[in-house]
Amino acid sequence: MNDKWNAFVNEGIVLEPLEEGPLDGFNFTVKDVFSIKGYTNTAGNPDWYRTHKPATDHAPVISTLLQQGAKLTGTVHTDELMYSLNGENVHYGTPINPTDPTRIPGGSSSGSAVAVSAGVVDFALGTDTGGSVRIPSSYCGIYGFRPTHGVVPIEGIIPLAKSFDTVGWMTKDSRLLIEVGEVLLNGQNAEEGFRHIFLGEDAWGLLDRENKGALLLFFQKVMNKADHCEWRHIAEEGLAEWANTFRVLQGLEIWEEHGEWIQNENPKFGRGISERFKWASTLNKEECKRQFQLRQTITDKLSYLLGEESVFVIPTAPGAAPLVNLHGEKAEQYRSRAMQLTCIAGLAGLPQITIPVNVNGLPIGLSFIANRHNDRKLLHWVHALLLDK
Repeated sequence: MNDKWNAFVNEGIVLEPLEEGPLDGFNFTVKDVFSIKGYTNTAGNPDWYRTHKPATDHAPVISTLLQQGAKLTGTVHTDELMYSLNGENVHYGTPINPTDPTRIPGGSSSGSAVAVSAGVVDFALGTDTGGSVRIPSSYCGIYGFRPTHGVVPIEGIIPLAKSFDTVGWMTKDSRLLIEVGEVLLNGQNAEEGFRHIFLGEDAWGLLDRENKGALLLFFQKVMNKADHCEWRHIAEEGLAEWANTFRVLQGLEIWEEHGEWIQNENPKFGRGISERFKWASTLNKEECKRQFQLRQTITDKLSYLLGEESVFVIPTAPGAAPLVNLHGEKAEQYRSRAMQLTCIAGLAGLPQITIPVNVNGLPIGLSFIANRHNDRKLLHWVHALLLDK
């Protein structure tokens, strides 16, 4: 394989299907945090690779896909310990965004998104804690799905923050997104659709006027499937406050998970990643009671509002992918706006699908969020919307 996109960590790993199944003929790759028997993950950092041993078994989600006819081809790049949304890696290089090489691919599932966008594989697995499947899918112009928290096994995968971590997948078309979902979302039904659409007014306010107008124009072409559509303010406390709550609670879990290893090994991290780990080390659980309470309030509120018949429609990201090597205040401002969008599903553990929309030659994702355990219904409903537009 000629990896001209710098997507792969190890393109030589190939696992043939174990049985025939609905994914016959499809090949996939995985973010370099999924356990593969006899293989040591890098988690995007050479010191992690140096201090860890090969896996003794495959992650269950990989075994499931192999048993259903899919073939695994290689492992792909991630941000260091999955703690970024950019996809830039100082150690292994940045995967090249096939839609525009001057722009970042998004992270932390950067290699997954690039491999799919470039057509190197049919689909890819990533992990999504704070947007790490949704954001690179938006930037690279592909479909991405973050399921309800906990419905797809996370065992055998390097964690970031366990109460937020999910296994997600990416494809170039919505039909294959469903087919992978039919395998991984075993036991859910997909009966009926959604009757009500809520356009998140505060979420749409994070876009500039030009991007907002283009996304809304596209949405108008697909909205005829709903009986009712209305603008609705999502966050009474403000999305900035929701994003900060997510950031704090995620940071607490991250340091609980990786703090001891960081203190013992003193790993070398790139710019931005290093500062975030240092900040996470300062958090105190006893001082964060308000954030825990607000998370529960948000979860209850969104569950009540969405019920079984409603979806939120929001932009996936604040705009097109930023340029490569954008640092400093502008980069942090963009990250902050992105987190205000991704924290909605993240805080409440909701399923979210992002679909690609072309705006002036660059992709921007449009997202649909449903209530917990409506994953298959959401996938089928959005696919039907796209067929009817």
